[in-house]
Amino acid sequence: MTRPGRLGVGVIGAGKVGAVLGAALRAAEHAVVGVSAVSEASRDRAEALLPGVPILEIPDIVERSELVLLAVPDDALGPLVEGLAKLGAWQPGQLVAHTSGRHGVGVLAPVRAAGAIPLAIHPAMTFTGMSLDLGRILDCRFGVTADPAMLPIAQALVVEMGAEPVVIAEGDRVTYHAALAHGSNHLVTLVAQASEVLGRIGVDEPDKLLGPLLRASLDNALAAGESALTGPVSRGDVGTVAAHAEALLELAQETSGPDDGGTADILEAYRAMAVATARRAERRGLFGADVRARLEAALRPEDEPGAENAGEEP
Repeated sequence: MTRPGRLGVGVIGAGKVGAVLGAALRAAEHAVVGVSAVSEASRDRAEALLPGVPILEIPDIVERSELVLLAVPDDALGPLVEGLAKLGAWQPGQLVAHTSGRHGVGVLAPVRAAGAIPLAIHPAMTFTGMSLDLGRILDCRFGVTADPAMLPIAQALVVEMGAEPVVIAEGDRVTYHAALAHGSNHLVTLVAQASEVLGRIGVDEPDKLLGPLLRASLDNALAAGESALTGPVSRGDVGTVAAHAEALLELAQETSGPDDGGTADILEAYRAMAVATARRAERRGLFGADVRARLEAALRPEDEPGAENAGEEP
């Protein structure tokens, strides 16, 4: 027996997010009436996660749907919404939800003008586009934004998918998304850089060396925040930090040939994160301004003023 309040859902964009959320809504007994999929990969994904759902043109999906899920890249969202508005596609009373982290409901102004209901529901999760993501949703939070009267609808949709909604104000969406991108995307970059350095010195399977350390660091940071801070920067070990910078500089110089991508970005990232860490450690009272200044001097490129004192002990 179908539960009351079930919706006909149209999924625009069978990327990693759209296909998974469509499957989650389907598992909540909503009927997915159509999905758009252009590339071969998206068609395969739609077939795997939404079997039996017809692949349709976007205007046809909007016409058939009570809830339209827009799972398209951030920069494509506005033009898509405006283009469909010019076609007269949006319907009064229709729910239109996008999955962009950056945008709130302002980008859906043409939807509102047509009498439809704009919602923003962004999963704070990275997706593979495979069925295992459905389990990950259960431990996931969604950043939701909507008009106050419609906020319960956005929250209910998230709860039905098995996740938990977190209300984000319209004016805070970009800042919210920047925080998530900084934490998630740059974590991947840091891991890749650390793995590359280990690989350059001949360490096989660097993931096996890094895995336990990084998992423990992440768990500690999430549980204790900056109280979990450790390492040479937090201890004010200027000599060690200077040695790190020198070693990474030598590695960058060794790998700067035309046939090698180089590792200069690793040194740049190390310097930037170490400086940020030093400033946070000073604010926490782990050491004084004099040690922080010496750490910063140790991290400056050699051609900048102050770098000549980098290796001296505090």
